[in-house]
Amino acid sequence: MIDAKNFPGRGQVAILRTRPETVLDDYARLLELARYTDNLPKAKATLVKINISWQIWYPSCSTAPWQLEGVVKKMIADGYAREKLIATHNDTVVVNGREGQLNNRHKFIQDQYGMRTAETYLNDVEWVTYEPKRPFLALDQVYKHGVRIPKFFYDKNVLHLPTMKTHVFTHVTGAMKNAFGGLLDQRRHWTHSVIDETLVDLLQIQQDIHSGLFAVMDGTLAGEGPGPRATRWHVKNVIMASSDPVALDAAMAKIMGLDPLSLRFIRAAHERGLGVGDPRAIKFVGDVSAADENWKFSAYENTLASWGQHQIYHGFLHPFEHLLLRTPIVPWSFAASNVYHNWYWFPFIGKKRADAALKTEWGELLQKKYSPDRPINPGYGSRVPFAAASGGLVHSERLLRFTQDKLRKRRILLFDFESNCNNKMLRGVYSERSESTQHDIVTCFFLADLRSVRFAQDRHLR
Repeated sequence: MIDAKNFPGRGQVAILRTRPETVLDDYARLLELARYTDNLPKAKATLVKINISWQIWYPSCSTAPWQLEGVVKKMIADGYAREKLIATHNDTVVVNGREGQLNNRHKFIQDQYGMRTAETYLNDVEWVTYEPKRPFLALDQVYKHGVRIPKFFYDKNVLHLPTMKTHVFTHVTGAMKNAFGGLLDQRRHWTHSVIDETLVDLLQIQQDIHSGLFAVMDGTLAGEGPGPRATRWHVKNVIMASSDPVALDAAMAKIMGLDPLSLRFIRAAHERGLGVGDPRAIKFVGDVSAADENWKFSAYENTLASWGQHQIYHGFLHPFEHLLLRTPIVPWSFAASNVYHNWYWFPFIGKKRADAALKTEWGELLQKKYSPDRPINPGYGSRVPFAAASGGLVHSERLLRFTQDKLRKRRILLFDFESNCNNKMLRGVYSERSESTQHDIVTCFFLADLRSVRFAQDRHLR
């Protein structure tokens, strides 16, 4: 059990600038600065909790391969037994964990260093009911028959490997949210309406069941916008580490240009004494000037998909949350997410961004060192499935390009859709949305009412 009020490194964050040529050495130095051995006893096995936010490789979305290698290489060099380092994975209802290990090049590192692998979604994993030592903020209300967690997590160290990115629900996602996938099963989406309180409860569980807790965060490529998947990447060349997940997430938020204590999960964890969330009380070591940067990230954006989720969890669809997400009809939401992200967003928007990232120094490192014999994202990026799902329309790409160009010039008028679209729900949500969300809404018009979009197109072309 970890004493939340008195553990080594509480309120301290190590931060370094890095570059591809030195990144593995930089991770070794980072771990030394953060004194990670004080928090991860070598006698215990260590769950290396890898983040897979998408089975597709996308910059800043999931644990970077150099992040995983840098940490594992250093731990082995420092005397941690190879057989006690356990690469720990989960999947989600919309993300394939096995495929994610391959595409994000995690399995390449795991095999290279002979790591054991644990996958929480396998049938032979035993789940047990956790008995809280202090009252929960939310989990006991969500799971009224008890909170179940993997039994093999008990009495082991956990080392989280998050990346620096924004998130559509929590605004930033890092060390604290990385526990979300591992500790909770595939019903974890039930907690999205109380996600901030859930993250605090999960940290409380970790401090109770684990023998050690640590996190290493990669910001070589950082994500801004409606994350974790639909972000805009930026080369930032920053890495951080801490035994205090609250302080690490607060440091990330501060660097992104946000007030950490305005984020509910950081404030709540800080107020409950689980860590230090006030940036004024955080001690930085290493390249401390990097902690003074302000990236001015936008952390309050939505895609159409996440806007719809917000309506279910907090908006006009909230009365139907149980019906939509906790009954046998729930697969509709999984299918909708996959169609949106894998068939539409990545082929039409994300692939261009990913291809541009592959031309950076980090992209070259990914391809040459970690994927020499395997293409990046094999089987993903084709626009054919979306076109087929849209009715096999020949002019789909031209129509989408038209809407994108018009939105960029801010010349598509709500009037065209109010006057000519029969879909009342989509018509009503278009106004007062961000430009990126408006583009997604127009795409849904394209799917739901092709004639209306064509009518709008004809009017503008005239």
